[in-house]
Amino acid sequence: MNTASAPEAMQPSSELASGTQAAGKGRVLAWAAWDWGSAAFNAVMTTFVFTVYLTSNAFGGEDQASAVLGGALAIAGIAIALLAPVTGQRSDNGGRRKLWLGVNTAAVAILTGLCFFVFPRPEFLLLGVSLIALGNVFFEFAGVNYNAMLAQISTPKNIGKVSGFGWGMGYLGGIVALLIVLQLFVQPGFDWIGASTEDSLNIRLVAVFSALWFFIFALPVLFAVPELPRPERAQPLGVLASYGLLIRRIRAIYATSPHTIYFLLASAVFRDGLAAVFTFGGIIAAGTFGFELSQVIFFAIFGNVVAAVGAIIGGFLDDRVGPKAVIMGSLVGLLTAGTMILVLGNENYIFFGTAWAGSTTFWVFGLFLCLFVGPAQSSSRAYLARLAPHGESGELFGLYATTGRAVSFLAPALFTLCITLATPLVAPGEAQRWGILGIMVVLLAGLLVLLPVKSPDKTAIAVVPAS
Repeated sequence: MNTASAPEAMQPSSELASGTQAAGKGRVLAWAAWDWGSAAFNAVMTTFVFTVYLTSNAFGGEDQASAVLGGALAIAGIAIALLAPVTGQRSDNGGRRKLWLGVNTAAVAILTGLCFFVFPRPEFLLLGVSLIALGNVFFEFAGVNYNAMLAQISTPKNIGKVSGFGWGMGYLGGIVALLIVLQLFVQPGFDWIGASTEDSLNIRLVAVFSALWFFIFALPVLFAVPELPRPERAQPLGVLASYGLLIRRIRAIYATSPHTIYFLLASAVFRDGLAAVFTFGGIIAAGTFGFELSQVIFFAIFGNVVAAVGAIIGGFLDDRVGPKAVIMGSLVGLLTAGTMILVLGNENYIFFGTAWAGSTTFWVFGLFLCLFVGPAQSSSRAYLARLAPHGESGELFGLYATTGRAVSFLAPALFTLCITLATPLVAPGEAQRWGILGIMVVLLAGLLVLLPVKSPDKTAIAVVPAS
């Protein structure tokens, strides 16, 4: 590993290399349990159930409610982009990474539970979107500290496997939570008080379930993983001083380890494309391929299973061939599968005497998309963890969150642009398929920007100024 020197700087070493040399299975399971539990907020509250409830006619109409929710989430995104690096930095400097993981997780659980009081009336819309938006902010803050813990519970030999296992647990936890929600609250298999639809009691109880699910599964990591040691010379910093230190450290990282910055930029682009695969996958399934809602949910369950398997397999490959190779291979796989969906569309074909329906196209290549999303996400996290200077993982993952938020408009904008351009050129109902092209452009751009970025084993650990 290359090293460098700089004024006011410590001798560079990665937090991963200077950490424990033996990661116990108990700690890894406890850490991954947080990912499992967090799926209740991601999958249930913000994707499939509660935000769908918030944007229903009960809150004043789908268009108005959706606009209000979108605005609240946009404000939350700005707050995350501005605050995430500093919150990570301050938890690093104070030796309180686990403490702030617990505090932010508890905040998410409380805000989620308070959604029980969002009754199905227009005057409760602002309360509902505010709770979800604030939940997103604290969830990202918790995620910064959670991702930074990866270096504490893994070694240079197994970090890819551990990261992939965590992502896999997140996908599987989402499936289990969704199935429980469907069976107990949304489409109950038996009659009980929680199945009552009066005042949307069943959906409001979903919020209570999600809060308890997240809180319970977040507890193991708080007991099993030790707190980050407080730096010997760390000095308390005010908020403005924290931003000043952040700017100096970004400059130092660029000066002594520029490929760390290049990776942050490249990953921001392709991670936006990865997010779009799940964001718009259900929309394309319904709009282009004619899937009913039940079919979309059924595909989502299978897709999460495949994504979990992909993340775990990708983690094993990560430790053997390196994270960059896994990410690039995954992006190529995503581009190939997306091209097949775009080219074949919802048409019927005969291949070697066998009928091939449009729905088959989406099932086959849609699941291939899911297969490659997991490894790209997992190895991206493992890549950055390998480059985190000692005691700086929280701040670096804060920058990871910020750069991702900064370009999060790319895939949605290009998805919309491609549909708009295609509308006057294709038959009615065919334009939405071309939105896939916009997502593929983002993934291709991320791949091209990643190409010249050096792999972690060929990249210097940054020298950063002491606080």
